[in-house]
Amino acid sequence: MKMQDRMGYDRSITMFSPDGRLLQVEYAKKTVKQGSTAIGVECKDGVVLVADKRVSSKLMVADAIEKTFKIDDHIIATAAGIISDARVLVDRSQLKAQQHFVTYNSKIDVLSVVKDICDLKQICTQSGGLRPFGVSLLVAGVEEDGTMKLFLTEPYGLYFQYRAAVIGEHDTEIEQTLQKKWKNTLSTTDGIKLALSALKEAMGAEFDAATLDVMTVSKESKRAKQLTTTEIKALLK
Repeated sequence: MKMQDRMGYDRSITMFSPDGRLLQVEYAKKTVKQGSTAIGVECKDGVVLVADKRVSSKLMVADAIEKTFKIDDHIIATAAGIISDARVLVDRSQLKAQQHFVTYNSKIDVLSVVKDICDLKQICTQSGGLRPFGVSLLVAGVEEDGTMKLFLTEPYGLYFQYRAAVIGEHDTEIEQTLQKKWKNTLSTTDGIKLALSALKEAMGAEFDAATLDVMTVSKESKRAKQLTTTEIKALLK
């Protein structure tokens, strides 16, 4: 579609273009593409999330920037795109997880969290006066039966389950690396190393271990753990 033909069709989220597209949804997907990179890896003994925080100034305190989130003890998430949008979705998911535990006295499953996030995202694609969430989330966790799950949620409310996934800038190069090197025999340590090496190769000189967030959930303990910068640097060696 030519630029002049798009005029008017991107002014409302409820308006389809003549060729059947919702242009504001496509703009949201482009926003995700421009976001800082986040990687998720399912391993034999847990799940791993690695995210670049994209610190734009030496005066910024990198440790104060949050790019990985704990939804529940056994569920974690990261995002690419507008992180303030992600924070709203994570807050909603944290509340849902707490309500589920109080009501049923059991931990919420990963898919229920993902579906709730995507339901809200989808509503924003068909309601006037709203805009789509400009963010994709990777949601990972370990179920009570020990099953590992990793989901990718799109800005328009669709979700997919992956063994390994990447969102944000450099997604094309990193996805090729994950396709070549991911194996179902990887430990969480190996998974972190794979994600870090793929990120380092894609980012080049911009790569900095001090601006990374790494979080895991162990299959054995079913508890989230945030790695320190010292631990990340040790794995890079």
